[in-house]
Amino acid sequence: MRDLSGIVKAYDIRGVVGEQLDADIVRDFGAAFARLVGGPAVVIGHDMRDSSPGLASAFAEGVTGQGVDVVSIGLASTDMLYFASGRLNLPGAMFTASHNPAKYNGIKLCRAGAAPVGQDTGLAAIREGAEQGVPAADGVTPGSVSERDMLVEYAAYLRELVDLSGSRPLKVVVDAGNGMGGHTVPSVFAGLPIEVVPMYFELDGNFPNHEANPLDPKNVVDLQAKVVEVGADAGLAFDGDADRCFVIDERGEPVSPSTITALVAVRELVKEPGGTIIHNLITSKGVPEIVAEHGGKPVRTRVGHSFIKEQMAATGAIFGGEHSAHYYFRDFWRADTGMLAALHVLAALGEQDRPLSELTSEYGRYAASGEINSTVDDQAGRMTAVQAAFAGRDGVTVDELDGLTVNLPDGSWFNLRPSNTEPLLRLNVEAADADAVAALRDEVLALVRS
Repeated sequence: MRDLSGIVKAYDIRGVVGEQLDADIVRDFGAAFARLVGGPAVVIGHDMRDSSPGLASAFAEGVTGQGVDVVSIGLASTDMLYFASGRLNLPGAMFTASHNPAKYNGIKLCRAGAAPVGQDTGLAAIREGAEQGVPAADGVTPGSVSERDMLVEYAAYLRELVDLSGSRPLKVVVDAGNGMGGHTVPSVFAGLPIEVVPMYFELDGNFPNHEANPLDPKNVVDLQAKVVEVGADAGLAFDGDADRCFVIDERGEPVSPSTITALVAVRELVKEPGGTIIHNLITSKGVPEIVAEHGGKPVRTRVGHSFIKEQMAATGAIFGGEHSAHYYFRDFWRADTGMLAALHVLAALGEQDRPLSELTSEYGRYAASGEINSTVDDQAGRMTAVQAAFAGRDGVTVDELDGLTVNLPDGSWFNLRPSNTEPLLRLNVEAADADAVAALRDEVLALVRS
């Protein structure tokens, strides 16, 4: 029996094509998924990687072999696949490895209405089925495959949710990183009062210009320079499957995803006063402060899209944001869409006259370290050592909702979490200013790396 534990992650399937992931394995994943979700159909999309069309086709064979139809939407961003799942009310499969290098590919799965599929919500069962192999169903008429282009509907729906008709003209540089943003941005921005300066819109799964991972600062250097060079009002950087969006202000400076979360939350609270906003526990503490100040109800969750989506469903939340630039909207089937968040930012910018740096300064209150990874042999031992060093101090509080979160009496805090898939501890620190961040960061890292 196969062992697929190395490629079935907490929220998706991801591995090296030809070594960990091939057509036979993917065909069995498709069959196992079809058995889990049943009929009448599954919607499938794929990114621009060389391996994606073939793998998507193999998955479709597995699905149809179980008597379930397939609706193929072809080239798509991940949030476009979620749109299709929501609009058609069908379970979905997206073939992408997001920001990973070209040799990787993977599958993001959802139930009808873009509901998440993770380890506890079906992914473990799908893995078990694929490990054993899933033959075509006996006595069942194979399903059919139809094609449907959802791009125009997707773009129109996003423009319905955010009204930019009254915006002042804006110049925006967009770095698609040779990923799916190059496919979706032209349609979404069509007819808006926005001059788009495109960078790396050519679809190329080999990523010839830079990795499609804007979380790494080196991958937004070109965008930062171009924004300043052309005098743009803002810059947007999308990852490979274009479900995450990072924002650059007119000075070429990155805008924290926590700041974007707070800005979009305030806009959503205007539409629904008193609404609930979800934020994960390593988002800036400025987010719940601002949400509360605007009459909203902040709810803190663990890191990870399945936890965000579960809490949104449980609380009826209108919006949720993560430090990793994933943004979730109730109006988008509680799924994440960086494109919709980008439209909110541009609408907020275009309806007033200040530059983006001044606008966003209202929503960014604290200094932060960003996520710092440390390779350790004994994750549990290092976590225990850090907790012991801080827990006995006056005014210090500790919680273990997700890893270890330590709040200090001066208002600073840090979170230390183990990776699910690698021998890493991930540290995030926030404090009043950069010096305080550096001091606390160094103190914790000394314990982690000792």
